[in-house]
Amino acid sequence: MRSVFVIALAVAVAAAFGTGCATKKYVQQTVAPVQQKVDELDKTTKQQATSIAELEKGVSRADERAQAADGRAAAAGREAARANEQAALANKEAAAARALGEKGIARAGQVETSLTNKIEGLDNYTLVGTHTVLFDLNKDELTAEAKQVLDSVVAKARGLKRYVIEVQGFTDSTGSPEYNLELSRKRAAAVVRYLTLEGKLPLFRVNTVGYGEANPAADNKTRNGRQQNRRVEVRIYTAG
Repeated sequence: MRSVFVIALAVAVAAAFGTGCATKKYVQQTVAPVQQKVDELDKTTKQQATSIAELEKGVSRADERAQAADGRAAAAGREAARANEQAALANKEAAAARALGEKGIARAGQVETSLTNKIEGLDNYTLVGTHTVLFDLNKDELTAEAKQVLDSVVAKARGLKRYVIEVQGFTDSTGSPEYNLELSRKRAAAVVRYLTLEGKLPLFRVNTVGYGEANPAADNKTRNGRQQNRRVEVRIYTAG
């Protein structure tokens, strides 16, 4: 387009000098430089167009990278939001755990205080009676005499407001220590059953233990001593 315009301009210039004076050599000398300039201008324009196209491609790639970065930033934002939610939930659970722990500590303090009071209360109990129930050799059944003794224990306990009863079982040295220990427990259990079933005393007020042949009341070398050792001792304690 520019070439046509330049040629037309050159022709017009040549015409201005008169057709009679124009020669082919003159036209070449006039038009050729202009055409060269036009070609150079076209070349420059094409180069600029190429540069602009490359620049547009670079801008497009930059836009793609920017969009990708925006996508990653959005994903990171979502992850951060989830992390904040999890952190808030963890803080809430930790607060609940602390509250539960504090409640447990307070409860433990209450239990400790209660036990302390009970232990201190036991120190205020006084022995008010000891009764001995005797058993036959290798036996754990209550005799008629033993039941009479236990009836007197029940009568005395019913007259008390606050009391506890200790039941301790023993044997003589006849037999093995293991056998004697088990026999002493059976004798103590027989006494407890009578006190709670026949005597209607509350079971929680009765404590029982078997000692076997330990702590003899008399010398096991004599018949009378062994008889005294085949026993259950019943002790009554009252508060105040």
